[in-house]
Amino acid sequence: MDHSTHHSGTAHDHAAHAGGHGEHEGYGGHHGGQAHGTTWATAMRATLHCLTGCAIGEILGMVVGTALMWGNAPTMVLAIALAFVFGYSFTLFAVVRAGVSMKTAVKVALAADTVSIAVMELVDNGIIALVPGAMDAHLSDSLFWYALLGGFAVAFVITTPVNKWMIGRGKGHAVVHAYH
Repeated sequence: MDHSTHHSGTAHDHAAHAGGHGEHEGYGGHHGGQAHGTTWATAMRATLHCLTGCAIGEILGMVVGTALMWGNAPTMVLAIALAFVFGYSFTLFAVVRAGVSMKTAVKVALAADTVSIAVMELVDNGIIALVPGAMDAHLSDSLFWYALLGGFAVAFVITTPVNKWMIGRGKGHAVVHAYH
């Protein structure tokens, strides 16, 4: 996935992220404690980017754990771990393609996505745990898929304002924009 594609169709520039203060001031920088200007559309694209990686990893983890006949706890641990791996990988590969060293790319991916993925996974897995019978449902059961997809939807709604707040302060997904 081309990381820059989640910006297509917008007049995206770094000055807009910096609230009109000029060039992006770098990795996690502030502008005197003032919030950067950011839009809900930017926050939604960042959240969707993160959700895509998380969903791929989480579904893969559920399928593998189920295929290996693991219990709920090890399957959930695998699913969460893979959600982080895939969530980070989308950013990592895009930043490396932009010519950044692997070491810097890892730092950028960790800074850009950790809070977003963590909130998303907490909400999504919390919903799955709270839906009666969802934890014991099989991959072939509609309850499993309704709970999982419903969890993703709620996680998107809750994580988007978190990402907007972070991007507005030059944190989270905002650090990626210095590299493309």
